[in-house]
Amino acid sequence: MQHEDNAKLRSDAQRNRERILEVALAELTLCPDAPLSAIARKAGVGQGTFYRNFPHREALVLEIYRHEMRQVADSAAQLLDELPPDRALRAWMDRLAEFAMAKAGLADAMRLAAGKRGGLAKPAHTPVTDAADLLLRANDAVGSIRPGMTADDLILAIGGLWQLGPADDWRPRAARLLDLVMDGLRAGAPGPGGPAA
Repeated sequence: MQHEDNAKLRSDAQRNRERILEVALAELTLCPDAPLSAIARKAGVGQGTFYRNFPHREALVLEIYRHEMRQVADSAAQLLDELPPDRALRAWMDRLAEFAMAKAGLADAMRLAAGKRGGLAKPAHTPVTDAADLLLRANDAVGSIRPGMTADDLILAIGGLWQLGPADDWRPRAARLLDLVMDGLRAGAPGPGGPAA
């Protein structure tokens, strides 16, 4: 019985944390200096619960960034389960574009957080790079992209996403940019069966 109670507490704590992150992403995107007390209230948690999870603003902002990045990275394997590799790669790039816009929307909040407590360390791009590598290797295996492409090449090629502003009508422009990248990846592809075919 004690074990079940502990599991329920951990489950409740995880739900509270996820709810705080969800509300904080929305609120900080709208208003970079939104009061933490307002975020806690909208998330339906008490001040104590909020500050146990996020002792200061920069901890919250950094965790939102990491959480969003993990969501994008984790979607790569799921997309490969549901779609052919080239379509999975293109769908994943759309998710990365959504992430880029959320990150752009949080840029002011990140700058505000960086100005306090000695700055905000930007997390590594490793989860996204690993996801890009997974998708590229799946495409290599079936010959749907040119051989030899690396995750770093892909991230560099789609770097224009970070130049788009979330206030603009960015979706059509991002779609054109990502279609162009996919066309480039497909050019010189060995075709069905991959390099060994």
